[in-house]
Amino acid sequence: MSLNFKSDNNKFKKGLYLISTPIGNLKDITLRAIEILKNSDYILCEDTRVSKNLLKKYNINSNLISYHKFNEAKSLDKVIKLLKSGSIISLISDAGTPIVSDPGKLLVKECVKNDIKIVPIPGPSAVTSAISVSGFSEKFYFYGFLPEKKKILNDDLLKLSSLNCSIVFFISARKLEKTLTEFKKYFLERNILICREMTKIYEEFVRGTVREVDISNLTLKGEVTVVVSEKIDEKKSSQTLSESDKNKINKMIKKLSIKEIISLICLDKKIKKKEVYNYCLKIKNEK
Repeated sequence: MSLNFKSDNNKFKKGLYLISTPIGNLKDITLRAIEILKNSDYILCEDTRVSKNLLKKYNINSNLISYHKFNEAKSLDKVIKLLKSGSIISLISDAGTPIVSDPGKLLVKECVKNDIKIVPIPGPSAVTSAISVSGFSEKFYFYGFLPEKKKILNDDLLKLSSLNCSIVFFISARKLEKTLTEFKKYFLERNILICREMTKIYEEFVRGTVREVDISNLTLKGEVTVVVSEKIDEKKSSQTLSESDKNKINKMIKKLSIKEIISLICLDKKIKKKEVYNYCLKIKNEK
């Protein structure tokens, strides 16, 4: 795709531009973002190999500077000097909105301190994309990546469990199963949405309750965005007997007591005991 923006950085104010880039589908980029990237003196990239795919698609030939969490502090003085000299510099991450769980916070703080102009160029975000398709509360808390240390993890999850809003996490796919086990300690009765490869051809969404969500068919690769719902009103969240439950009761009714059937059916599901009891009586009366 070729967009013919003339390179004329005189029309842009000098400073740092925080530019959102696609989270998957390369077409998800704004015209304004492309124009500013073309007119940047330098583009700070989290991974130049990843960024080159996007930049090549839109014929963007600005100078690239590798800028990631391992060299952010070391590169800070160099970038600030370039900005003070009047350069137009754009910061992009591998995907989505810069600084949201990505490098850049140190640079922004230093720009604020030095009164350097900072311009946000909005666009794709895995956080808001996941919230928009979740069906959960639009009031949300973004947490990001979970800590490695078990104590900090449990302390944070305990605090988060008191929040009555949607909560968004970024999780490595290889750690997903282990993380869901931890979630069951704190969010057992909440709903959950697991998003993988959003906006791409093979995007996947898995929905369920934290208690019962099934990820056996999910391709565990890369990173996933996970949304845990707001607290569920227990009065509204009770389930009704499914056809599968009724078939189980029909098979058990000759061998077990109604009390035993109620215990088995309600063990892992929030079905009212009275509903199971009434169905058992109905079967017995029909016989």
